[in-house]
Amino acid sequence: MNNPVTARVAIPNQEPLFPPDFLRDSASYILSQQQPDGSIPWFADGYADPWDHVEAAMGLSIAGEYPAAERAYEWLARLQLQDGSWWAAYRDSAIDNGERRESNFVAYVATGIWHHYLVTGDRDFLQHHWPMVRRAIEFVLRLQTGFGDIHWAVDAEGRPMEDALVTGCSSIYKSLECGIFIAHTLGHPRPDWMLARQRLGDALRLAPERFDRTWESKARFSMDWFYPVLTGVFRGAAARARLEQRWEEFVVEGLGCRCVNDEPWVTVAESCELTMALLAAGEQKRAAEIYRALHRWQDRDGGYWTGYVYRDDAVWPEEKTTWTVGAMLLAADALASLTAACDLFTTVSLPSDPAQDTEGVDQLDQLELGGSQR
Repeated sequence: MNNPVTARVAIPNQEPLFPPDFLRDSASYILSQQQPDGSIPWFADGYADPWDHVEAAMGLSIAGEYPAAERAYEWLARLQLQDGSWWAAYRDSAIDNGERRESNFVAYVATGIWHHYLVTGDRDFLQHHWPMVRRAIEFVLRLQTGFGDIHWAVDAEGRPMEDALVTGCSSIYKSLECGIFIAHTLGHPRPDWMLARQRLGDALRLAPERFDRTWESKARFSMDWFYPVLTGVFRGAAARARLEQRWEEFVVEGLGCRCVNDEPWVTVAESCELTMALLAAGEQKRAAEIYRALHRWQDRDGGYWTGYVYRDDAVWPEEKTTWTVGAMLLAADALASLTAACDLFTTVSLPSDPAQDTEGVDQLDQLELGGSQR
């Protein structure tokens, strides 16, 4: 494992961004939960789902645990279905939830593979997993509608579950960016993926009526608020305006980000993701303030408790999830530039794509911002 790294973000009269043994202890916790088959369940005796498994694997890459991270991706490669997807959850490499296959879960492997390549520079790793990424992205894009949004899942029979979710589609938007970079790096340009990503971004910015059509609105969840910023759907001034609109609704000063706006519950992973969204919007001071407050919830074994109910002064649930630790490591990297992947979630740039003009995107977002808050 890499030696602990001193943060390079210097803010006067403040404590360091993380404790000196943070990288070692956090990675040790994830390693303690990783199974012999390479899977990383939520916690001991829990299940693993493809999205959170990748989040934890990215944490291992940041901490220098490359073989363990690569075992995690090999586990996904072994279990990938013929159509490019994975089931919603696994336990001991057997299907634990065979009711559906979720599009954002499937797409996220592209983010993890690109992240590991950025950290390690291992082109052989990228080439080896290109077929897995290609099949996963193609599965997801088969669920894109003519309006640009992407259905959230297919059922056990493979039938589309016809609705789109803001957080899930925003996550796919970032995964498409990563998939495009993988394809470009390996000499397999995919202009169809670039067009699909553009259409998805347009839907998220301009067509809020396409989301939560059959679900009860998820606007109460903080992820619907900040994920479009975290993943680059909104950028620059539009991103800052979006975060400001619901700041008081979701952020509890000195504690972090609430999971939902109607419960007195702050969660560590959402606070880490908000930290990165703030960095993406150019709000470095706010990002550091939120992140520094989170280390109080690290346990002696290196794990982080999932959340805290401040009304009752109680940790809840009494779980230390591996993906929460992964999020802590990703936010640390974004703040302190620990690896070459540090800006993955804080910048957006596509290869050979003149349409990705920051000023132009910001102007478009400003026009549509008021109608697309979810």
